[in-house]
Formats: sequence, C-alpha cells, structure tokens
Amino acid sequence: MLAHPGRGGCVRRYCYEDCQATADWLLSQTAVRPLVGIVCGSGLGGLADVLKDQVIFNYKDIPNFPQSTVHGHAGRLVFGTLKGRSCVCMQGRFHLYEGYPIQKITMPMRIFKLLGVETVILTNAAGGLNQDYKVGDIMIIKDHLNMPGFAGNNPLAGPNDERFGVRFPCMSDAYDRELQQLALDVGSELGYSDFLREGVYCVLGGPSFETIAECRMLHKLGADAVGMSTVHEVIVARHCGMRVFALSLITNKAVMDYDSEEKANHEEVLQTGKQRAEQLERLVSTLVTRIEHNNNYA
Repeated sequence: MLAHPGRGGCVRRYCYEDCQATADWLLSQTAVRPLVGIVCGSGLGGLADVLKDQVIFNYKDIPNFPQSTVHGHAGRLVFGTLKGRSCVCMQGRFHLYEGYPIQKITMPMRIFKLLGVETVILTNAAGGLNQDYKVGDIMIIKDHLNMPGFAGNNPLAGPNDERFGVRFPCMSDAYDRELQQLALDVGSELGYSDFLREGVYCVLGGPSFETIAECRMLHKLGADAVGMSTVHEVIVARHCGMRVFALSLITNKAVMDYDSEEKANHEEVLQTGKQRAEQLERLVSTLVTRIEHNNNYA
C-alpha cells in the first residue's frame, strides 16, 4: 500500500519508503529505464516533446507526487528515448512560492535516483543580472547562490537518510565540469557560441520579482542570473550522487536602474522561451547523446 504524503513522519521529510513506492509504481507502468532525467523550466516543456516512444503520466495520477500550479508548466512526467538514450522528463517543476515544503519540491530528484537516473539536466527561465547578457542568451550554470539556504531553508534539513546520501554533502562540485565543457563544445558545433554563456545562478523564494536594490546586491555578490528554482533540486540530486548539468534561458534583463521604465513579467518569460526553444532543445538533445554512463558519479 502506498504511503499517504500527509501522514505521520513523512509530512516534511518525504521518506525513502514514499519515494521508493512512487518509483516502483512508475517502473511497473513503463518498460523505459531512464539514465537521464530532464527538468523543464517555464516555457521550456517542448524538450519532452522531442522524446520518442513516449509514456506519459499526469502528475495528479502519480502516487505521492506534487502538483504543478504555474502557467507554462504542463504537469506531466514523460518517459521515452532521445536518439536511443532512455530518458525521463518533467514538464513542469515545483517552487517554494507554490506553498510546498522544500522537501516536497525536491522529491522528484529522489524518485529519479530510485528510477536509475545517473545524470540530471535542469533548465530554467531567469533574469539577467550580468549587464553583458542579452535576452535570449543561454547560460550554462557553473555555480549558485542559495539565498533561501542562508535563512536555513535547505532541502536536506531534518533527519538524514543514508540510503540517499551523506549528512554533509559537498557542493563545490555541484555542477559537473565535464558536462559544462561538453555543452560548450556542442554549442560551438551548433553555431550557438554568440549566445551561449557561463555564469552563477542565484535562487530566491519568489513569487514577486526582485526589487532594483535586490538586483544590485545580487550582482555585487557575483550572481549573473536570478530565478526561483533549480538550486534546491541540484542540492538533492548531488546528495543522491547524480551528476548535474543546468542551464538558464535569459528571458528578461533584471531592472538595475531607478530611471528605467522596464518591468519584469511572466508573459515575457514564456515568450522568450518560445522563441529560443528549438535551439535549446537541440543543444540538450545533442548533449544527451554524448553523455557517457558508468555508474561512478557519486
């Protein structure tokens, strides 16, 4: 019998047994055994449509799974193959601003691990803080600033389950350097070098966009882009021993000037995603075909 997500000791921790029950249920419904897990950000759900031989689950039908509530997030888990590579793709993710506990937001990463995923690829829409960035640039994330974590809101808070990972996981290698270089090489081959960047991503809680003072502060702290997702998932994926590659689509420039008339809005985010989607899909799909798996990426 599957554990109820709101019962007993699993209310905030989302225990191993819940995750295992969900993974077992999914594996019983599909023959696909994914080695790559992909998370699609706002307006980037078309990545899942590239998969062949699709087996699709609505989040609402998956035991113990959260529900996506944001426009631009389809709320589907798609299994399939990408040029022969077995993948699972989340069309829509979960955010702190939806009201979920941080452990619930990141539960899909633990389920990925129990499905057999070895490499996680995460995408997001972000605001550009780096003044050299343009709308439509794709930023390969090389590091992050976890602002909610500074306030103690970390997905690994609470009792640690050694079956997932160690109590104090290292984060200086959170973003796999080999995969970053591979993405740069692939981007160069595809002719994307003009809009491919590398930088530091900062996560905030949202849902309100940043003030001008906040943008200025984050830029001074070393952030190149700012958003409301990804970092929590990265922390849990690394805790589980999976390799991580992540990128941001710069969908708007953060407002840094008090004389500016610009205003950040979600429609702009979705529109930019639509315009750059095809190239982003080609970059990720080519990257997936080049990833080698040998189960040694703890």
